[in-house]
Amino acid sequence: MPTDGPVDDSDIVAVGADLEPGTLLAAYRAGLFPMPFDRRRVAWFSPDPRGIIPLDGLRTSRSLRRSIRRYDVEMNGRFREVMAACADPVREGGWINHAFVDAYDRLHRLGWAHSFEVIADGELVGGLYGVRVGGLFAGESMFHRTTDASKVALVHLVDWLRDTQATLLDVQWTTPHLETLGAIAIPRQEYLARLAQAV
Repeated sequence: MPTDGPVDDSDIVAVGADLEPGTLLAAYRAGLFPMPFDRRRVAWFSPDPRGIIPLDGLRTSRSLRRSIRRYDVEMNGRFREVMAACADPVREGGWINHAFVDAYDRLHRLGWAHSFEVIADGELVGGLYGVRVGGLFAGESMFHRTTDASKVALVHLVDWLRDTQATLLDVQWTTPHLETLGAIAIPRQEYLARLAQAV
């Protein structure tokens, strides 16, 4: 779920296929996730090491706890709007194209993809989205327009995952930003073992 993640071509394990719901769900169950490879093809990644946030390891600073009280948070109310914000081409490291927005919007309408929206004065100021398969939540991307808005979305996501007995929050790669929130890197084989239990 990195906003400007350290994408490494050595983490690519396949190129090709489509973004149909069945393809995407099979990929997540196998520990893969897609990103655009070129104008026509999709690459499938399985990073080693893999970034996760332990559900009992989320770090919330005092300032973040204050921020939580400043915002309203919704779930699944503005999924496509969240994806569009994550796909904003002016963002550094942006990779989400129209095909991905359409594909994940289909997954959302089928009940597999979810978003958390952070609202201030009726405006969308931050959020995240990802895919839930059994006890796995695969975080895909997050954004913020105001201080701590994406972090507030993450806190609400983790609360929901705990409440619904999820066991694995995948964030793809670790970044300095995610590490401040408790993200850790684990070997691919360990991730795949945790994934097998989660799904």
